[in-house]
Amino acid sequence: MKIITVQNNQGIPKYKQIISSIEKTIEDGYLKKDEKLPSINKVCLEFSLSRDTVLQAYDELKKRGIIYAILGKGYYIKSTEVRIKQRIFLLFEELNIFKEDLYNSFLENIGKDVQVDIFFHHFNIQVFRKLINDSNGNYTKYIIMPTNLVEAASIIKTLPVNEVIILDQTNSELKDYPAIYQNHKKDIYNGLLKGKSKLSKYEKLIMIFPGFREPLGMKMGFDNFCKDYAFNYEVITEFKNREIKKGEVYIIPSDRDLVLVIEKAKLQNLKIGSDFGIISYNESPLKKIVENGITTISTNFVAMGKILAEMILKGKKEQIENKSALIIRNSL
Repeated sequence: MKIITVQNNQGIPKYKQIISSIEKTIEDGYLKKDEKLPSINKVCLEFSLSRDTVLQAYDELKKRGIIYAILGKGYYIKSTEVRIKQRIFLLFEELNIFKEDLYNSFLENIGKDVQVDIFFHHFNIQVFRKLINDSNGNYTKYIIMPTNLVEAASIIKTLPVNEVIILDQTNSELKDYPAIYQNHKKDIYNGLLKGKSKLSKYEKLIMIFPGFREPLGMKMGFDNFCKDYAFNYEVITEFKNREIKKGEVYIIPSDRDLVLVIEKAKLQNLKIGSDFGIISYNESPLKKIVENGITTISTNFVAMGKILAEMILKGKKEQIENKSALIIRNSL
């Protein structure tokens, strides 16, 4: 049986005809795993096609995980699962409850004929580089959280420009890529502004900002708010060994630090929300009930996942700022 058929005057691009005929041959059971496809030169000669046309078809099948190439030998069948129309590379910095909400929302909205492979770089630039280098050319879309990694932009630019979407944090070096992101500088400023009347009852605002994982925009927004509204404030890199004073409000990006502050308050017999205040970053179900409710500034990660799926399904090339809100509870 003929593996590839291409006809003139069909109104269908010839590279798509190559893809469809290979898919049909696989579905009909005539092509098995690891069987060899006709060479690019052979297909070009048989159907009077340019090398670019055949290569475009084979490259798309490769990105979808249907075929693989061996240098100097040719192309072979990798998978007989041809229903997968998109194969997505998803690179997170780490898995936490917020990113889990984003991921689950994305999966719920992206559709059934899509394979999503998730990876984590753990804020390590060497791991980031290796994962992207190893994946280059093997996926139809690359969704990447660059965080604040130095050199991330130059590594991302090695990927096909039309297949990349930036997630959660972006910057001026990545301005040409579509993105769904948080504006941390604006979000924390607006969140604090919304809670200004409550914050005014306290004597000092303190942000715990280690600065390793946390976006720099958080600190900048906090600084700007405190200066604009004449709040007494301080930025510290760690909470360890610190005594909480009455009248302080702690703005806490990291949940690790949130636990330390709550534990310390218990040791000092201080009541959260009256003796001192807490604003945490990123909403989670536990924060609704811990210590009768923790006030949060948070983006909507479920909405972020839904918008991300829509961007891929509809081919959107925008940069979309995901909304954030202050959720006031008893800790303030």
